[in-house]
Amino acid sequence: MDEEHGNVTLRLLGPVSAHLLGKPVMPSAPKQRQLLALLALHAGRVVTTQTLVEELWGDEPPRSFATTLQTYVLQLRARLGAAAGDREWARRLLETKYAGYQFNALLCDTDVAEFQLLVRSGRRAAEAGDPAATAELLGGALALWHGPAMVDVPAGRVLRAEVAALEETRLGALERRIDADLALRRHADLLEELTMLVERNPMNENFRAQLMTALYRSGRAGYALEAFRQARSVLREELGVEPGPRLRRLHQAILTGDLDAESAWLAS
Repeated sequence: MDEEHGNVTLRLLGPVSAHLLGKPVMPSAPKQRQLLALLALHAGRVVTTQTLVEELWGDEPPRSFATTLQTYVLQLRARLGAAAGDREWARRLLETKYAGYQFNALLCDTDVAEFQLLVRSGRRAAEAGDPAATAELLGGALALWHGPAMVDVPAGRVLRAEVAALEETRLGALERRIDADLALRRHADLLEELTMLVERNPMNENFRAQLMTALYRSGRAGYALEAFRQARSVLREELGVEPGPRLRRLHQAILTGDLDAESAWLAS
């Protein structure tokens, strides 16, 4: 961390914000917001000029795209330098590299980096068979989200793909965290959350399986079987397919009353 200026704090998991020394430094111009978001997302790695041009203009960049991009970078540096009272610091934060530009990871803190670190740690805890640590780590990762990622930044094709990948990671972390909570016998506490998740994600069979498990362990086997019937109806109507192996195995286990205590933790 820079002892004099501190780090710029960047939040991307929801509305995008940037603060330095407690002051907001997020630009208002759409192209600069895109530029900052993409650089922040890859803090510590070079974002090539080609990638930045693709994000900002797609397949139709202006003839002067190189000069225009340099202008956006200079304007962003000027904004950050003014907040820090130090232009040299801003140049060290937003570095020019041979093939593009890079945010110096030592001078910025991003919620995306923290989220990814917690998710990796949560996965390792799951692989080690530690549901308590898994639930805590992934719960912390998910708490960093405050809405759809970069919801208030105009997104080109690069950012759209990045947002989709982040959302996929978030859903995977959520599924794994719920599996860990089920292994910890927190089924009653999960019913409301899982009911909402199934309503919002009707094709997600993992959420369906988790809801069935939570219902069964809460003494509501009939509701668990009804949840399976609803899943089969939706999948047949929307996709023309039958429920997958996890749902079918779970359905059979509920019918026979032979649902293992750790089945949700182990099944996939």
